[in-house]
Parts: sequence; structure tokens; C-alpha cells
Amino acid sequence: MMQPMMNEAARQAPHVMSEMMRPVVMGAGGYAAARMITTNPALSFLRAPLVVFAAGVTTGYLLHKYRREIIQAVTKAADMGRDFVLQQRESLDDLVAEAQEGNEVEAKASVPETKARARKASASA
Repeated sequence: MMQPMMNEAARQAPHVMSEMMRPVVMGAGGYAAARMITTNPALSFLRAPLVVFAAGVTTGYLLHKYRREIIQAVTKAADMGRDFVLQQRESLDDLVAEAQEGNEVEAKASVPETKARARKASASA
């Protein structure tokens, strides 16, 4: 009696184990890939203190050398942004004014209709 149950369990074991082990194997693969990337000599070279210092000095030199052009570009971008905001504000103000005018026209048109209805109601009463 016990033998058929054990045979069935043994037959299903590889399938069950593969389903259970899939996340473990995927995690191990991700860990191995991350270790391979971080131990790459080119990437570890970029983390060397002297390389980081040299990159900072180079960046500072280039910023100092082209500071006028950088300031002009930033000023131009800020002016363009300001102009865009002002144009959008004007456009929004125009839309609001049109909506208010439309509401006023509707209100004026509905007032005579209500007065006419009131006159008809009072005349029929």
C-alpha cells in the first residue's frame, strides 16, 4: 500500500522541485550577474579615488573655461520658459473671459424667457 504512494511521489518530485527552485535559481543568476558587473575591471577603475578627483578637476576646468556660454544658455532657457508661462497665462485668461462672456449671454437670454413664462402664468391665472 505504501509502495505505490512512494512511487507516485518520486515520479512527481522533479516537477515539484523545479517549480520550487525557480525563484532561487533566478535570484542566484541575478546575484552572479551583479557581481560580474561590479567586479569588472573597467568599472572598478572608475571608482578609484584618483580617477574621481581627476574627473572633478576636469569638470571644474571646463565649467570655468565655458562659463560665459553656459550662463548665456541658462539665461536664454530661463527667458524662453518665462515667455512660455506668460503665453499660457494669456491663453488661459482668454479662455476664462470667453467662458464668462458665454455665461453672461446665456443668463441674459434666459431672463426674458423666464419673464415671458411668468407673464403667461400670471395671465392664465
